[in-house]
Amino acid sequence: MTTAPTEPTEPLWKPDEERVARAAVTRFQAWAAEHHGAPADGGYPTLHRWSVDEPEAFWKAVAEWFDVRFSTPYARVLGDRSMPGAEWFPGATLNYAEHALRAAADRPGDTALLHVDETHDPVPVTWAELRRQVGSLAAELRALGVRPGDRVSGYLPNVPQAVVALLATAAVGAVWTSCAPDFGARSVLDRFQQVEPVVLFAVDGYRYGGKQHDRRDTVAELRAELPTLRAVVHIPLLGTPAPEGALDWDGLVAADTEPVFEQVPFAHPLWVLYSSGTTGLPKAIVQSQGGILVEHLKQLGLHCDLGPEDVFFWYTSTGWMMWNFLVSGLLTGTTVVLYDGSPGYPDTGAQWRVAERTGATLYGTSAAYVMACAKADVHPGRDFDLSAVRCVATTGSPLPPDGFRWLHDEVREDLWIASVSGGTDVCSCFAGAVPTLPVHIGELQAAGLGTDLQAWDPSGKPVIGEVGELVVTNPMPSMPIHFWNDPDGSRYRDSYFEMFPGVWRHGDWITITDRGSVVIHGRSDSTLNRQGVRMGSADIYEAVERLPEIRESLVIGLEEPDGGYWMPLFVHLAEGAALDDDLIARIKATIRAELSPRHVPDEIIEVPGVPHTLTGKRIEVPVKRLLQGTPLEKAVNAGSVDDLGLLRFYESLAAARRG
Repeated sequence: MTTAPTEPTEPLWKPDEERVARAAVTRFQAWAAEHHGAPADGGYPTLHRWSVDEPEAFWKAVAEWFDVRFSTPYARVLGDRSMPGAEWFPGATLNYAEHALRAAADRPGDTALLHVDETHDPVPVTWAELRRQVGSLAAELRALGVRPGDRVSGYLPNVPQAVVALLATAAVGAVWTSCAPDFGARSVLDRFQQVEPVVLFAVDGYRYGGKQHDRRDTVAELRAELPTLRAVVHIPLLGTPAPEGALDWDGLVAADTEPVFEQVPFAHPLWVLYSSGTTGLPKAIVQSQGGILVEHLKQLGLHCDLGPEDVFFWYTSTGWMMWNFLVSGLLTGTTVVLYDGSPGYPDTGAQWRVAERTGATLYGTSAAYVMACAKADVHPGRDFDLSAVRCVATTGSPLPPDGFRWLHDEVREDLWIASVSGGTDVCSCFAGAVPTLPVHIGELQAAGLGTDLQAWDPSGKPVIGEVGELVVTNPMPSMPIHFWNDPDGSRYRDSYFEMFPGVWRHGDWITITDRGSVVIHGRSDSTLNRQGVRMGSADIYEAVERLPEIRESLVIGLEEPDGGYWMPLFVHLAEGAALDDDLIARIKATIRAELSPRHVPDEIIEVPGVPHTLTGKRIEVPVKRLLQGTPLEKAVNAGSVDDLGLLRFYESLAAARRG
């Protein structure tokens, strides 16, 4: 597998002295040195080392720096360090929603939320109005009998009502869970039936790509299949009347009620997120009020450097953990942009237009969108006023080197580019943004504070400058407290702790360079291992998808029963392109020159499309299973796939190969 260059190279960008001095992480380090024994000198690397060597001192410092309000004090920071099962801030009580709304006390008339639809005209919601609606809805939830620990669900797009519902749920001490309205009924039920919600917030439909999508039939199906529901709340985005037996949203948020914030234990569940569920029922991942609070304060306040003057825009849907992460921008007093619409409507430059219109200072998107803009000849810096944007962050898949260069050349030379990587499993980042470090092409800047990120070889030995398994050897506060319906914890342990007991193994291949930056190579369970040389699928995609004829690709490595290895590359071609001998030769030459001759595919096969999870990730492992002869119904959870029909192509290919 390719490894990151570790010889000294000129960074693409580095922060100037003023930016370093102004960054919250710089001020935090000086303060933590004075009050908690952190190193005063050495900048981020020494602060990071201290944060993983002295986790109790570090997390205590985070809680104090951000003035976390413990209504009952904690006995100690870390009661039990074992993984899984670490016990954080035992004895403490608090409330996440109370912290998310704190800015309302000092800045009631400032903007908390900016809602943008496909007209791209931002509509503000003030801190005072957000707090009032949360207070009203929380009182109504209590009147409906919702109690701490009950589950409240949302079938909602990225609109202010979703934020109000999440915060009201957290204020009551209930447990939030959501799906985006483009999920079909079966996908939603695979998730919600596991957690048995007592309330469902649902829209009548949504607008996407310039069209209206009516979801009333789906909502009726959800109501019929969720017997634990005590109430359904109708949110009329398309203007339809509430169906029989449903409550109307406007009536529930009309009162001027002071919010009451239930004080819950630090480890009390906040929300349930779901794994993509490509090979079975999605894992129902439970994270805690306190764990998310301190992790997101650290990530958003120190790594993303967000504060009251900032505007935070990340393109996401309520079915992806990045939405929960986006809402947590409120914890730092930041204005949060909620964009509800297609990422590319009315044209590919749509997200840049939203960034311009909202005055976003941190704009987050997917690596796929950046590369789509590059291919579509979009010129953001020329065509939009992006002077407010100081950071563009990407996630979802590794940002290829060409993506770094394109952002640098087409947005602004003095642009902080933060490629970040984490997971739904921790609702945070393992590595990524550091405002005081340089950016090197193709690399994530560094591991996160409090995250003892390492690359391990198969024997469990840490390696530098070589490819290894992404592991985390210290507990993080936002690691799941448990999975729902996993009473003995076996599914949780099997998911992360089977390979290296007591150590979190995430399932990604990474290289940690000798300068502390990180390169992500793709999932380790779909790694291409050819003659002992391992390569991540992301490396192949980055090389192949530079070719203008390739819209998207999928590569699979199959160990064959006779000891052989078959590695096909599936290509979805751009309109008008043909997979002729010339294109095949150029694809092979590109991989041979840029990666390795061993990883030139055995076959290049045109496909009608590349299947994805509902959150937009390429489906590699299920396709591998199909090609190995696993029946479709066992290889993939049908409700987790964006287009099941595409998988039938791979199933028929497998049947033809077996003859």
